[in-house]
Amino acid sequence: MSYLLDTTVFVWLLKEPEKLNRRALDLLEDEGQDVFLSSVTSWEVAIKSAIGKLTLPKKLDELLSEIFQNFSFQPLSITHAHALAVGELVFHHRDPFDRMLIAQARSEKLVLMTADAVLEKYPVETLWCRK
Repeated sequence: MSYLLDTTVFVWLLKEPEKLNRRALDLLEDEGQDVFLSSVTSWEVAIKSAIGKLTLPKKLDELLSEIFQNFSFQPLSITHAHALAVGELVFHHRDPFDRMLIAQARSEKLVLMTADAVLEKYPVETLWCRK
């Protein structure tokens, strides 16, 4: 099975790992798991940091470098197919970043690691990560 982090799970891993349940932490720390980090997450975190909605302990590029070094995460870029797949989603949720993550998870057949109950309304396999 392969997984895709949503932005909240990524931010909690960086700043508040105690909010993640044991199953999520074990999976994220297991080098044998295929875990993807989307460029949409970097984009969302960069915006939230720039407008003051999110405080990071270091510059985002340093954090990403450390994350890719310390965990066996794989990068996932946004493709045109992902963008088109967003248009197929119903509007349970209007957040464009979450909608892209859902489209990517569906397109790439990834389990979306999330702490956002709204995302479970979509036809995508999810793994609940909140305690």
